[in-house]
Amino acid sequence: MSNMVDSFEKIPVKIYSSSKDGSKYVAGEIAALIREKQQKGEKCVLGLATGSTPISMYAELVRMHREEGLSFANVISFNLDEYYPIEKDAFQSYWSFMHRHLFDHVDIDPKNIHIPSGQWPKDEIKKYCAEYDQMIEEVGGIDLQILGIGKNGHIGFNEPGSSIHSKTRLVNLDNTTRMANAYEFQNISKVPRLAVTMGISVIMKARRILLMGWGMKGKIIALSVEADVTEQVPASILQQHDNCTFVIDEAASSELTRIKSPWLTGDCEWTPKMIKRAVINLALKLNKSVLSLTEIDYNENGLSDLIVEKGEAYEINLQVFYMLRDSLTGWPGGKANAVIPAHPERSSPYPKKCLIFSPHPDDDIISMGGTFMRLHDQGHEVHVAYQTSGNIAVADEFVTRFIDFAVGFEEMFGIDNKKSQDILQSARSFISGKKKNQRDTNEIRAIKGLIRRCEAKATCRYVGLTDDRCHFMNLPFYETGTVEKNPMGEADIEITMALLRKLQPQQIYCAGDLADPHGTHKVCLDIIFESLRRIKAAGDEWIKDCWVWLYKGAWQEWDIAEIEMAIPMSPDQVMKKRFGIFIHQSQKDMVPFQGSDSREFWQRAEDRNANTANLYAALGMTKYAAMEAFVRWHY
Repeated sequence: MSNMVDSFEKIPVKIYSSSKDGSKYVAGEIAALIREKQQKGEKCVLGLATGSTPISMYAELVRMHREEGLSFANVISFNLDEYYPIEKDAFQSYWSFMHRHLFDHVDIDPKNIHIPSGQWPKDEIKKYCAEYDQMIEEVGGIDLQILGIGKNGHIGFNEPGSSIHSKTRLVNLDNTTRMANAYEFQNISKVPRLAVTMGISVIMKARRILLMGWGMKGKIIALSVEADVTEQVPASILQQHDNCTFVIDEAASSELTRIKSPWLTGDCEWTPKMIKRAVINLALKLNKSVLSLTEIDYNENGLSDLIVEKGEAYEINLQVFYMLRDSLTGWPGGKANAVIPAHPERSSPYPKKCLIFSPHPDDDIISMGGTFMRLHDQGHEVHVAYQTSGNIAVADEFVTRFIDFAVGFEEMFGIDNKKSQDILQSARSFISGKKKNQRDTNEIRAIKGLIRRCEAKATCRYVGLTDDRCHFMNLPFYETGTVEKNPMGEADIEITMALLRKLQPQQIYCAGDLADPHGTHKVCLDIIFESLRRIKAAGDEWIKDCWVWLYKGAWQEWDIAEIEMAIPMSPDQVMKKRFGIFIHQSQKDMVPFQGSDSREFWQRAEDRNANTANLYAALGMTKYAAMEAFVRWHY
């Protein structure tokens, strides 16, 4: 790390290509410490975290225990936090989480496991919290503390405003934290409002701290390591620790100065992509169109080296202007009988066979509905592959409505099908007596999956596709019946490869939107990538002429400097897309597992599409009502 980078980053930051690689590094550090302590005959005291961030790290530790003989016999663990109130055995409790992901699979002594209790009597909770801190002191303090980071900068459940002197205590959870964790509880109303958390002063006493951050944590990570120390960003207090390291993936590094504006940290290789990013950032910062930027603008904002290397400001402006202009097209499948060298897509072959992968049964219309309709209207053979059933995202109340319809239908027309009546009655009884945290039966999950399948087919018909263009993959990794999904498996890859080889598309669209709170998009994308790599390695001829485009929109949007193809939409097309999203009635209003964004999906999509169009207009392009954006993936 250069001195210039050090001047921005006040905490050492290790960036890995993926969260899996970062998790392996952290697991390796934990294992090395455990073994070092074992050789000395000493106990190893670990401070452990929960949530989605450390899951891969715990999986790697379990693997090392099974395959490399890593023993946890000398480990004493203290967990950071726990919801309050919550039963120990509840699926969402951190007691359950830790046993599910680590403790049940290793040889740690149960007496050495310490987790704050969500069942401590409230009138005695101060005493229990003080005893928790005392237990840490009695074993000599924490050797290595593992942390995650919240989008508001919380560590543990120390929310913004937590004192640097705070100790283990009962805290009120910030609403953004509750919304971020709502995916574990179906909806925000069921997320506990309180939690017990280790205090910042307790965390800071650990001899070493490793904080992990993946995906959409870029802004808060940059604030934590580059901005001033403030209790309003609790993670920034870690700047005052003398042995703390942030371990992040490339997505979480996006807002660090060395990544976002590398020209400010030292020598920079001025590739076309780097020039595009620098000029767009400069134009947006100064609220100017690209062609209005002057040499003074470049010199006063750290881009004098670019002027020295590439010449006049106006020539650089033109280069970036043309890049933006050439990314805009009304022909996502390429324009027939046209020779446009700078067009994002090939003109030939035309029409193309296009395959849209949709992780959930509504991502196609939410994220690229305008492009979906345009591809069909322009004569391409469009197929949609729905990768998962999406059954966990249907509320029980919606199932009850459909059961009432089915029963009423049979009664109205005198249909006497005993088997269907038994299934419907069983489903109705289950839902009426369903207990908290109880997993749905196979019948209920099947009904929920059928509801979403019917909505997806209706959307395809609305666009103009026939039923044979809809492919329901029902990938096995998703079918756990809980929010927590299995990792990508061989069966998922085989199903995907079979569909790809059957259709042999010339154009593929898939979700590069990795911010969904339960990780389904990430697993679905990994499955597609692995399938394509294997098909390419096998030498299939058709793969040589297949382009892959990544879309976003349900949870986030591409940074404008990354966009390689932007599809403008008129006001009428925006409305047509909205009505297509409305077909997914089970996902309207209060949707289970919608994450930290409380807006409905159609509102999110419209706002993001309009924002992309507004940014293009601000940079000097034609003003459109909305735009859908894509980035090409090369394999």
